[in-house]
Amino acid sequence: MKTIGIQGIAYDDKSSFLKGAAKAPAAIRKTLHSGSSNYFTELGINIDTPQIADHGDFEVEEYFDIESITRDNLNKTNRLLTLGGDHSITYPVVKAISQSHGALEILHLDAHSDLYHQFEGDPYSHACPFARIMEEGLATRLVQVGVRALTDHQREQIAKFKVEVHEMRNLRSLFELQFNGPLYLSLDMDVFDPAFAPGVSHHEPGGLSPREALNIIQRLASPMVGADVVEYNPLRDQSEITASLAAKMMREILGKMLAA
Repeated sequence: MKTIGIQGIAYDDKSSFLKGAAKAPAAIRKTLHSGSSNYFTELGINIDTPQIADHGDFEVEEYFDIESITRDNLNKTNRLLTLGGDHSITYPVVKAISQSHGALEILHLDAHSDLYHQFEGDPYSHACPFARIMEEGLATRLVQVGVRALTDHQREQIAKFKVEVHEMRNLRSLFELQFNGPLYLSLDMDVFDPAFAPGVSHHEPGGLSPREALNIIQRLASPMVGADVVEYNPLRDQSEITASLAAKMMREILGKMLAA
């Protein structure tokens, strides 16, 4: 039975600085299937399995179509990995997944908290998805790791929504995060230090290493019902370094979803 789906949302209309993330799903798939690596995760799980169905990439003209696309794909496979796209896609994706699985716990790996009430006049900007998610009660808990660019407004929003934030400046060692309910993982590629992931629109030095992020994900014990990998910008990549990292993270996340 096909229990896990993959969808690509080729959308970057809500990007505030540079376009290019809409090209990411195709670029990540190309690297994943290039033959440069195999389909096994570090924990020994083969993601080349009939349990995973690839629903393909979707070019989106209207932002709110993302929710209906996700809902349709959830009718085919009850868990879903989404390739973005800018981070605005997370709100409609989470909205659809919460309709199937109930209120979620969310682990958000990012350089930014993306909690603006509105950004440049747009409440659905890629800087705002988690404000919308928390306002609508789509998540019972939001845990953010790797944040290192908080404004005063973001800190106000963190207090308002009772977000658990592990700022990068306070990370001293690897740690295990405990979750209880259905888990959604949102991975923004700019959580990584630009030395590891130059192909993002917003370079923010001082970020996670791939090993640190992998260990956080590999230690997750709660069932993961959904995840996304967002904000990879192929137009800024160098020698497909970031594409390789995004494909690696995609493989490891799928492995965790299969293991659950």
